[in-house]
Amino acid sequence: MCTQNDAAVLHALFNPNAPFGDINEQNPENPQEDANQDCSFAPALLEEVQNLELLGVQAAESGDLKTALQKFSKAMELLPDRASAYNNRAQALRLQGDITGALGDLNRALELSEGKGVAARQALVQRGLILRLNGNEEAAKNDFLQAAEQGSDFAKQQLLLLNPYAALCNRMLRDMIQNLRVPNP
Repeated sequence: MCTQNDAAVLHALFNPNAPFGDINEQNPENPQEDANQDCSFAPALLEEVQNLELLGVQAAESGDLKTALQKFSKAMELLPDRASAYNNRAQALRLQGDITGALGDLNRALELSEGKGVAARQALVQRGLILRLNGNEEAAKNDFLQAAEQGSDFAKQQLLLLNPYAALCNRMLRDMIQNLRVPNP
């Protein structure tokens, strides 16, 4: 039987250069972290905003970025001090090719979250990925380091990938395991 950690290790081994993956940024030490950050908002308004974000995510997953952006923007209008919609809209903007807009939203999410909690970890990871893909590995490393220090397993994996020695070891280990599965003649 494969544990969640085993699966993460195998994913990192077999996909050492994958820039995106499942980003589960829940804090195992404080699973109520999001609830604590959202408690200052009116419950009915928060529920409406969360529903808008869910509809936006569903629209983005189906390829309808225009609707996704409308839903996220509406959520931001209703609760402009909540970081989650900024993270979500940043992802949709990035998918649309608007890197400047995405980085602006991620920076705003970091301001609103005061660099702490799930929203901050997600924003740091997203911004780190964008920076890495744009060749700014030092700034990406700083974002991943901050997210990793707050418990982000994905950020820790990205830090390993930015380490050339770790990346080389991962590739060699992946090749070795592949050769064990399918021996070369």
